[in-house]
Amino acid sequence: MSDSMNDYDKGMINRRRVLGDAWVDKSIAKSNAFNGEFQDLITRYAWNEVWGRPALGDKTRRLMVLSTMIALKAYEEFVMHVRAALDGPPESRLTPDEIKEVILQAAIYCGVPAANHAFALAGDILREKGLLPAA
Repeated sequence: MSDSMNDYDKGMINRRRVLGDAWVDKSIAKSNAFNGEFQDLITRYAWNEVWGRPALGDKTRRLMVLSTMIALKAYEEFVMHVRAALDGPPESRLTPDEIKEVILQAAIYCGVPAANHAFALAGDILREKGLLPAA
C-alpha cells in the first residue's frame, strides 16, 4: 500500500479484503454520530495496525479470530467471520474442514457448550451455502 494513504484508508482496504464489500458497506451505512468514532477506531487500529501486519497472513488471522470469538462467546462476530472465511479470497479462504478443526480445538480449551453452539451456527451457514446437506 502507498505510504501516502492514511491509516483509515489502509485499514479499509484490509477490512474490505477480509470481510467483503457487502458486509463493510452495510457496517458503514450503520455509522452515525454515536458510533462513528468507534468505526474509525477499529478501521485504523484493528484493520490497519493488526490485520495489516505481514507476519501471520489473513488465513492464520482468520483461524485466530474464530477461536477467539468462540472463547468470548461472541457469536454474532463468530458468524460474521465464518461467512467471511468461506467467501474470502482464495489464498485466505477457509474450508468447512478447517472451520470444524477450529471448533474442535475450541471444545477442549473453551468448553464443550461454546463449541456446541459454534457447531450449530457454522452448520447453519454451511447448509445455507450448500456446503452441508440439510439436516
